[in-house]
Amino acid sequence: MGKLSLTAFVTLDGVHQAPGGREEDRRDGFEHGGWSFPYGDEDFGQFITEVFGRAGAFLLGRHTYEIFAGFWPKVTDPADPVAGKLNSLPKYVASSSITQPEWAGTTVISGDLAKEVTALKENTEGELQVHGSAALAQSLLALDLVDTVHLLSFPVVLGTGRRLFAEGAVPTAFRHAGARLTSKGVAIHTYDLAGRPEYGTYELPEGSA
Repeated sequence: MGKLSLTAFVTLDGVHQAPGGREEDRRDGFEHGGWSFPYGDEDFGQFITEVFGRAGAFLLGRHTYEIFAGFWPKVTDPADPVAGKLNSLPKYVASSSITQPEWAGTTVISGDLAKEVTALKENTEGELQVHGSAALAQSLLALDLVDTVHLLSFPVVLGTGRRLFAEGAVPTAFRHAGARLTSKGVAIHTYDLAGRPEYGTYELPEGSA
C-alpha cells in the first residue's frame, strides 16, 4: 500500500487556521490570517521542495482545494517545485459540494472516506499528500489513514483559532522520525503512525519506603 503524508503548519498553541493569508479563513471571526508568512526562508523552501518531490498525488479538503485552485494554476513554470507537481499530478478533493472542478486533473471523492482513501493509497505511485485541509486531516487521523505527519511549529502564539488536534481527537501515538530547524525558528518534526498510546505511572509502588 502507498503512503499518505500530512504536512501541517501550527502555532505554538496549536492553531492551524489560515496560515497563508489574511482572507484565507475568517471563520469564527479569526483575525490572524497569514501568520506563517514572516517565517518563510531558504530552509523552509528547501523542506517544502523535498516534500513535493515525493508526491504522487494530492488529497485536499474543499477549502484548501479552492485556495490552491485559485493560485497554483496561474504559476505556469513547469520547473516550479510546487506548481509543477500540483498542476501535473492527480488531485483528489473530498467534497459534497464541488461537482465540476475546473482545475485539470481533479477528481471529486464524496463517498465513504475510509474506502476511497484506502483505494487511493493502494493505487498511487509515490506519496498521497495532504496539505493543510484541517477538517479532512482530522477525519483521516481519526481513521488511522495518515502514515506520516510533517508538523511545522511556528514560533508564535495567537490565542484564538481552530486547532489541528482539537478536543475529542482519537488518542494516537506516533514515532519521531526526524527533525530540523529553519533559520527563522520553525521547528519541523516528522512523525510516523505508531498506533494507540501506552500508559504508565510514576507513582511509587505500594510498600516503598
